[in-house]
Amino acid sequence: MSPSPSIPAGGATPTIRVAHVIHSLGAGGAEHVLVELADVAGAAGLEIVVIGLSPVDEPVHAATLRAKGVTVLQLELARWDPRAILHVATALRRHRIDVVHTHLKHADLVGSIAGRALGRPVVSTLHLIEDAPVGRMATLKRRLGVWGRRLATTTIAVSSAQASWYRELAGRADTVVLPNGVAAPGTLGAEDRATVRRELGAGEGKVLAVTASLMRPEKGHALLLDAVERIPADAGIVFALAGDGPLRAELEARVAATAALRDRVRFLGYRDDVPALLAAADLVVHPSLADALPTTLMHALGVGTPVVATRVGGIADIVTPDTGVLAEPEPAALADAVVALAGDRARRTEMGAAGRLRFERRFSSAVWSAGLRAIYEDALPAR
Repeated sequence: MSPSPSIPAGGATPTIRVAHVIHSLGAGGAEHVLVELADVAGAAGLEIVVIGLSPVDEPVHAATLRAKGVTVLQLELARWDPRAILHVATALRRHRIDVVHTHLKHADLVGSIAGRALGRPVVSTLHLIEDAPVGRMATLKRRLGVWGRRLATTTIAVSSAQASWYRELAGRADTVVLPNGVAAPGTLGAEDRATVRRELGAGEGKVLAVTASLMRPEKGHALLLDAVERIPADAGIVFALAGDGPLRAELEARVAATAALRDRVRFLGYRDDVPALLAAADLVVHPSLADALPTTLMHALGVGTPVVATRVGGIADIVTPDTGVLAEPEPAALADAVVALAGDRARRTEMGAAGRLRFERRFSSAVWSAGLRAIYEDALPAR
């Protein structure tokens, strides 16, 4: 029997207790989503418990969530260990959970079975648009994830493109589109902005273009460098690349060996001040080859910096013609879009203002948490 949400005295909105089940709590986009949610859950009448299934070398998000007052349970079980189902079910009972919310394939399977066994509604968020798996094991894992989500009451896609992909993959038409949200970025004063720009070599008369993402093949850094090579040196554009990842050494070697790139491309490594970098930029360039809903572009809208991005995945759900430019994922198109926007300051100013408005209406964490609350209420039995 499913418990009723805790109803406070005085007719206030009842609190819904939600267990978020995820494969682990190391660094990663899906894991960071829970950190964003922790800051706004209370205002939406949500109390969250986070269950990490498997160990990870640096569980950075577990520490962050605990610091925010969130109850975090780390099961420390090997990936796909069937005992996780019993442990999760025990935690759901102990913490009197109303709704189970799962993230990523492993947790989708474990959380869905445990939740349904106890009569709790299950919500699953998709975080990726996956290519066809290679090999039998990868195929089996994807099938298990799809099967687990079939037990869910609701499956959330974070973009319309992701929803279309999943409907075709799973043969289900009941996927709900709700983009994740992020906290409103802080403002950057004129003096701080000037300091950041000087540090990046974007002095007077230069246009600063920032890219912030993990350096993995699908993020398109090689495409970006191909585009930069096509941009005339007298365009006066400095490209700053924030992020780390397996391709960083290869990309740095290419830049160091190429005269057309050496003086215009900066590698910043991992940064914990990405919103400030985006606010200091004249434009944000996102050359991804596949992306469900990149958080960087939400932050770009929030700080009022226009975007040049590739027309792939869910990017078009974020970047509209009044907030940025979408280009086909090929070097000439990307280069032309960057040059055109870099040379049009008035257009950049208009796009920045439109971006801030779009952020508040569509991608703020408050809008997102309210949307989650509505989905949970629909999934719960009548009160």
